[in-house]
This record gives sequence, C-alpha cells and structure tokens, in this order.
Amino acid sequence: MAILSSVNIGQAEPIPGKKTAQTGIFKRPVAGEVELTREGLAGDAILDRRHHGGKDQAVYLYFADDYAWWSTTLGAEIDPGVFGENLTIGGVEGRNVAIGDRFIIDEVVLEVTSHRTPCLTLAARMGDPKFAKRFHQAGRPGAYCRVLKPGTVHSGEPVRHEPFAGERITVAELMALDGVRELDPDFMRRALKAPLHHKTREDYQHRLARLF
Repeated sequence: MAILSSVNIGQAEPIPGKKTAQTGIFKRPVAGEVELTREGLAGDAILDRRHHGGKDQAVYLYFADDYAWWSTTLGAEIDPGVFGENLTIGGVEGRNVAIGDRFIIDEVVLEVTSHRTPCLTLAARMGDPKFAKRFHQAGRPGAYCRVLKPGTVHSGEPVRHEPFAGERITVAELMALDGVRELDPDFMRRALKAPLHHKTREDYQHRLARLF
C-alpha cells in the first residue's frame, strides 16, 4: 500500500532573481486535514493561471522514489514540496505512473492527466539556471491530476493506486516528447484513448487533423 507522505501548500513569494514576479512553488508540508476541492488544495497559492491550476491540473503529485533518486544524484537530502508538488506519495514508482491512473485517498479520487513540464521558475527555485533541462533529462516529472471526487487529506494516510486499464501512456513517456515537433500519428491516436489533459488532447487532435 502506498502512503501520502506529505501534504504541501505554498504562499505567494518572490521568484529568486526577479524583483516583482511572485510564485507559489515554495510549498511546505502542513499538518492536519486539508480540504481538497476540484480546483486544488485549499489555501495553496496559484499565481500563473496560464500554466498552472485549472481542473485538469488541480493537483500535482511527486513521488518519494524520485526524491530518493534526486537526493542521491544531487548529493543532498531533498525535503517534500521542494519541486512544488501538492502531495508527496511514497510506495509508487513515479516514472511508471500513466495517464488515467487513479490515486484514492479515503474519499478523494484523483486521475492523472499529464506530466509536469519544467520551467524557469523551477530552475530559479533550485538556484540552478540549467535545472529545467536537468529535470527534463531525468525523466521523473511527477504527475498532474484532476479531482474526480473532492474531500480532505492529511499526511500519513494510505493511498490506493489503481493503474489505468486502457492504453498506458506514462508521464515519463509524455515528458520525453516535450519540444518534439513531429509526433508519431499512431502514438497520438493511442494517447487519445486515455483521459489526457484537455490542452494535450486538443493539440493531438489538431495535429492529426492536419494530416488529412
């Protein structure tokens, strides 16, 4: 059984190196029950609405096994929330999580929609201008989720991971395609059979339509 290792919430804070821009990426573990709505965790700051938030990426998950890999790679212990995730989950191999997988935490039901694409804000948060590229190359993106059933969550709760029964498109597989201009039509057709993030779905449908 997997476990909810940490529930993490961020407040608006300045982006390092920028005088006026703010971010909610600095998330820190909180104790006690936290309400999780269809829009995300109550009290969590979402500032860049163009790239973050919305019903198809209401919750961002990162996985303890990926944190362990990063701690070894970077030679330093990394605390939950550092990558800006809302929920840190232990006992699941993050790279094998696929679109459509579900995570059930008591009454809460989450469904994976997409991988996380690293940005310059993550690089600034890590104090390394090349970290976005490094994060991408690692192929450990974590997973965005939609909330199928809201409720409350707290650290230490058991988590049930239900793999998607249809076409399995992993978050690592999707991440590897970031920046690729020409995608395999058969891959896109397979991916459209899974409950993708609406932006990815619209992109793939548009690409396929242009072929005919």
